[in-house]
Amino acid sequence: MPQMDPKGEPEETIRPSIGGEDGGGGAIILTLTICSAAIGGTFQYGYNISIINAPTSYIQTFINDTYMERWGSGLESSQLTLMWTIIVSAFSLGGLLGALLAGPLSVRFGRKNSLLLNNGFLFAGAVLVLTSRVAKSFEMIIFARFLVGINSGVSMNVQPMYFGESAPKHLRGAVAFSSAVFTAFGIFLGQVVGLTEVLGAQHLWPYLLASNALPGLIQLLSLPWFPESPRYLLIDRGDKDACVKALGRLRGGVASILEVEEMLEEQEQQKSAALKSGSSANKTPWTLFKDAGLRSQLRTVMAASSAMMLCGNDSIYVYAYYIFLAAGIPPQKIQYITIGTGASEFTASILSNLLIERVGRRYLLIGGYSLMSFWSVVFTVALNLQSRGVAGMAYLSMACVFAYILSFGLGPAGVSGILPAEIFDQSARPAAYMVAGSCMWVSLFLVGMLFPFIVNVFGDFCFLPFFVVCVASAVFLGLTLPETKGKTLAEITADFDGRNGKKKEYSEVEMDEPMKEQYQLGKAASLTNLMLDPDRKPDLESIRPQVNV
Repeated sequence: MPQMDPKGEPEETIRPSIGGEDGGGGAIILTLTICSAAIGGTFQYGYNISIINAPTSYIQTFINDTYMERWGSGLESSQLTLMWTIIVSAFSLGGLLGALLAGPLSVRFGRKNSLLLNNGFLFAGAVLVLTSRVAKSFEMIIFARFLVGINSGVSMNVQPMYFGESAPKHLRGAVAFSSAVFTAFGIFLGQVVGLTEVLGAQHLWPYLLASNALPGLIQLLSLPWFPESPRYLLIDRGDKDACVKALGRLRGGVASILEVEEMLEEQEQQKSAALKSGSSANKTPWTLFKDAGLRSQLRTVMAASSAMMLCGNDSIYVYAYYIFLAAGIPPQKIQYITIGTGASEFTASILSNLLIERVGRRYLLIGGYSLMSFWSVVFTVALNLQSRGVAGMAYLSMACVFAYILSFGLGPAGVSGILPAEIFDQSARPAAYMVAGSCMWVSLFLVGMLFPFIVNVFGDFCFLPFFVVCVASAVFLGLTLPETKGKTLAEITADFDGRNGKKKEYSEVEMDEPMKEQYQLGKAASLTNLMLDPDRKPDLESIRPQVNV
């Protein structure tokens, strides 16, 4: 009896024995691959943003004491704040460098190996932090945060690429969105580990900052056992045999011939474009900017990535103490309140992961930024009423912060990261992630540097600049971003062309309509035909499955 695909259509499949796996085994392998990659990937970004909050006062004391031993006098309050801002911002600068390294690394070494090599930055940073107090050098903390930032910059780009290229089309959004789930989980766990009762005590702060080495070690021990991205293996390396084996493991012994067909079509397109341009098949950021056919996609990705940081959500984590203190929360209770912020984003990201294949990317983005705009206004009003002595406003302010984070987690937190994987082809994808990552980290650096001064200048109106960003983002993305849910790259490109007033055009190597219709139904066929001769390009007509409905 034929199986049913996710849309309810019959799906003829042949299940060869490949490693003894069945369809359920493929789901298990895919799930374990996601967990193994993410625990040392985007999890580290959330974790390292979070753990820096708890030891703020302890590290500032260490900086002041060290400075006094060297020069005989301590730092003024403004100078100490500046040093702390440099430590916080070093993470963003490292992230920017990591984002620029991610593209070349992912092309040269592959998606999986790039994540494994990336742990070297993490371990070096952990050693520096652990020895900084003995060496009496706060500069080592700055450099350690810079190295950890490089690690996060690489993983924030490579991991969504790896997930988007490994997942089946009907799960592409949910699998890629799991990067945001692990980021939120990292934030939450970092807040828990940073409690005074765990590693947040004064004498334990070096161990708290070095605790990020443990997830990296888990990844080093587990990720080598799982497959590389099938698209990378076939399109970039030209290794059909390895691609088929990887698909067999990820799909439980059943690989869609039409999925392989699409990869082969894209490979031919990439070669054709490289021959016409006389350049390398893999694009660079500069060639993306010069390509008129990709400018609208590039603008959309740059806007989404910049807005993700300029909206101010990460400022809540980096400067959570000051925000809750301004909201009237007692200082001794703030560490417990901040755990609720991490739990809020974690919960929202799980909910959004369940909704993304139902609601779609576009509506989650627009809806998230619209809700954030509303809550920033309510938060501003609550802060102003609180300063006038209106009772209960401190708690309303706190509720607004939680609502703001929930709204961010529902859409912008995860959708922004998967857009480059969905709207760019294999040759442009690494460069697109380099551009998107650069925009993200520059924006995070600017917010990290400017937010303390925004609070000083605007006071109770400190969230109004973020309100402007959220409104502008909702409007711009609503006008420029088409829905990508369940669509092939050719269909997404046609949607962008339609919004730009261009006529729908197809290249000679694009899929014909019957093939596209079958691909949309997710038809699968045996791997045996592909395994017979891995060096021979399959006859697409002979291996296309015939489906009797």
